[in-house]
Amino acid sequence: MSINRCMLLFSRVQHRICAISVRNTNALVDSRCVHFGSITLLKGSLSGSVSTRQGVSSNSSSRPPDTSLFVPLSIKGDVGSDGAVGAELTQPLDKNELLKMLNKFYKRKEMQKIAADQGLDARLFHQAFISFRKYVLEISMLSADLHIIFNDICCGAGHIDDLYPYFMRHAKQIFPMLDCMEDLRKISDLRVPANWYPEARAIQRKVIFHAGPTNSGKTHHAIQRYLAAKSGVYCGPLKLLAHEIFEKSNNAGVPCDLVTGEERTFMDEEGRQAEHVACTIEMCSVTTPYEVAVIDEIQMIRDISRGWAWTRALLGLCAEEIHVCGEPAAINFVTELMYTTGEEVEVRNYKRLTPFSILDHAVESLDNLRPGDCIVCFSKNDIYSISRQIEIRGLECAVIYGSLPPGTKLSQAKKFNDPEDPCKILVATDAIGMGLNLSIKRIIFNSLVKPNINEKGEKELDTISTSQALQIAGRAGRFSSIFKEGEVTTMYRDDLPILKEILSRTVDAIEDIFVSLSQVDGMYFVCNIDDFKFLADMIQHIPLNLRSRYVFCTAPINKKQPFVCTSFLKFARQFSRDEPLTFDWVCRHVSWPLVPPKNIKDLVHLEAVHDVLDLYLWLSYRFMDMFPDANHVREIQQELDSIIQVGVRNITRLIRATETNAPPGTNPLSNQRRLGPSPVSPRRVRGAPKAQDSGVEGWQLDKSLGSRLVQEGLLTPDLLRQLQKEWSKVHRQEEEGVKLVAGNNKTKGNKKKKK
Repeated sequence: MSINRCMLLFSRVQHRICAISVRNTNALVDSRCVHFGSITLLKGSLSGSVSTRQGVSSNSSSRPPDTSLFVPLSIKGDVGSDGAVGAELTQPLDKNELLKMLNKFYKRKEMQKIAADQGLDARLFHQAFISFRKYVLEISMLSADLHIIFNDICCGAGHIDDLYPYFMRHAKQIFPMLDCMEDLRKISDLRVPANWYPEARAIQRKVIFHAGPTNSGKTHHAIQRYLAAKSGVYCGPLKLLAHEIFEKSNNAGVPCDLVTGEERTFMDEEGRQAEHVACTIEMCSVTTPYEVAVIDEIQMIRDISRGWAWTRALLGLCAEEIHVCGEPAAINFVTELMYTTGEEVEVRNYKRLTPFSILDHAVESLDNLRPGDCIVCFSKNDIYSISRQIEIRGLECAVIYGSLPPGTKLSQAKKFNDPEDPCKILVATDAIGMGLNLSIKRIIFNSLVKPNINEKGEKELDTISTSQALQIAGRAGRFSSIFKEGEVTTMYRDDLPILKEILSRTVDAIEDIFVSLSQVDGMYFVCNIDDFKFLADMIQHIPLNLRSRYVFCTAPINKKQPFVCTSFLKFARQFSRDEPLTFDWVCRHVSWPLVPPKNIKDLVHLEAVHDVLDLYLWLSYRFMDMFPDANHVREIQQELDSIIQVGVRNITRLIRATETNAPPGTNPLSNQRRLGPSPVSPRRVRGAPKAQDSGVEGWQLDKSLGSRLVQEGLLTPDLLRQLQKEWSKVHRQEEEGVKLVAGNNKTKGNKKKKK
């Protein structure tokens, strides 16, 4: 080979190496943009990801990253016109020899240790080696530099360790985030959230904590200061509360806008923002300056899913005065948190305006209900069953539970509060705990067990906490109601001492579960993102850009409703095709117009449709061009709310229709827990009367099953006898109906014979 030819080849090798370096650098920059894009968005919304806690320290700065999240990129062999240079300069390589060299390199502990210093732990090292080996053995022509290195090792002129730079070059191609780890650590450093809000840190804020139990006037005093200020923002946990302050402010002559995830209402006809705004806490602005800000229900800062919103508001609101309202249990924590911002907390304590007492007797039977009673359940199916039994007794009741639209909740509350309305009984979930003013004389706990989501995102049944019990019990005897004293009791005798014990405890100081996902200070925890991951998994196959995908994953949907999840998926798919979701498209999807429900199943579906329309409105404020018909959708949502109200007003008729249409021998409310005492009741320990003592002979259920249900405390003997009577009555009616039909058929047959 001539000198000129050698010089030409070496110049081409040098040019190729430079080109590879430039290309790899560009690819790395692109990949860093992609990977950091999601993290930057997350950081940008970490106001939406980190909540506060107490009592847990974190020295996670030295914790290695979770490399299970690293997904290798596929690398295709890129062979240019100089691909044969290595073979021309040396000699062809034997694939078997290459395999031996590669395996020898993999077994070198020194190489694994050096790679670990570069962020390549054992898991990544193995993945990178598999990819590198496949690349070397399957590519038709290796790059000149790598070919020469392999040849030198084969001839004894090089060492196996000389492969390390080329191995690492390949590893960083399939794991481009390795070169970004230091930046990644900085981005993931969440230890000083207060510094994320420079506008708030630029002013010296005055923090006032209005502490007290329910019905103590704490929020009232904060709102009075809010109304008197030149500008203000109210941040509440529910749309209902935001609506209430919105209406109260405008009725008081203080122009106020309303901002929720699904709604924007501006009092100015030209759309200019008012000086006051009432919003759900997730929607508050941390850049707009205000004179006064009110943060309601501050104890919810402990919530594993929504606590981030209270953290963000408390640390980030740009207001001269921050008025915080909530339970006294949160005082020390808020004080300690404000210490990190250099702001002192003034505490104003309030006592309950009207007393409530715990009764010494349980209600025991729905026959003992009185006007002003509210039966609290923790399941919709219990609500359906109890409503049905109340109606059988000739009484009328209002119904409130969480999945009802706000308008329907307000309608039912108004019906119950109206002294002229014959409805004097309320059956509700703990949805009454916040956001509704109700004239309740007596709170009756039907159960003391509530489904909860634990720190792992798992659903579990647990006895209600003291905080929850006080929040619900405090709805009895409200200052603004006709009942100036409240009473609290249980439906079942065995639950009463447990309730008394729960209410006698002091509320624990706020302390929550630490979720180890990032570097956080001991006062914070990373909120549960299971819902985020659920939605991300659902749309992972749909081609969306990073920002759109992130917004869709933060959508507030009820993942328990299949129709809502299906709609979410269709929304994302239509969006990905760049096809606007028009009003006509939505109407076709939800089968509009809709009719009043004929049974409970229809009612549940209408509630799901209402949630779907909520989802559309929520997305319309994030992607106005793709969800262009928000006004029309809001109009049919209001119509749907009225339809649902009709259904809820006739809920007992819907329950009867559901029971009538159910297959024989099945429970139409299949998820119904039971109408007996709580599973935590001492009845489980002490036992109960046997089946033969309860008079269940001849009942439709098998005697052994009835006995077991009584022994486990899931049924009481009285309830068993009552169910027996109801079943017997139903069966008699069915038998009479069968006889009537048979008789009619026989008559028709005789007529035919005569003919």
